[in-house]
Amino acid sequence: MNALESTSTRPYLIRALYDWCTDNGFTPYVAVLVDDTVQVPREYVKNGEIVLNISFDATSSLKLGNEFIEFKARFAGTAREIMVPVNRVIAIYARENGQGMAFPVPVTAAAEDAPKPSPLSSVPAAGGAEEGKVVQLVNPEPGAPDDEPPKPSGGPRPALKRIK
Repeated sequence: MNALESTSTRPYLIRALYDWCTDNGFTPYVAVLVDDTVQVPREYVKNGEIVLNISFDATSSLKLGNEFIEFKARFAGTAREIMVPVNRVIAIYARENGQGMAFPVPVTAAAEDAPKPSPLSSVPAAGGAEEGKVVQLVNPEPGAPDDEPPKPSGGPRPALKRIK
């Protein structure tokens, strides 16, 4: 079996970070990119994403499987069955300190049919990166040797968006 035929590392990393959070007394949260395959309360979805508390105290019957994360949870006092395909999880982190891991955004059939971004674009289009592929995040300078790191452009520093 080679690397292309092996199973995804995503479910294993999610379980490992879940264990790390609980072992250290942190609250594990998962950020999920919602589509038709995700079973969550749609009224809590914002900008196509939902953040779920998957701690022992917030869930019942939690199963962190290789294909799905399944559990029962209460939303505004109403019990709901939640089922999230593992490939739709875009991050798992500790609520208290934000430490965790982000994953590549999954590619959808619509994104595969969309026009591909230019290789010179500074940021890939949402959903444009395939899982397991390397994405260039800086513009190469014309005439710059390939083995030198790019020079700072002097523009504004990139910022990370913290999901709460």
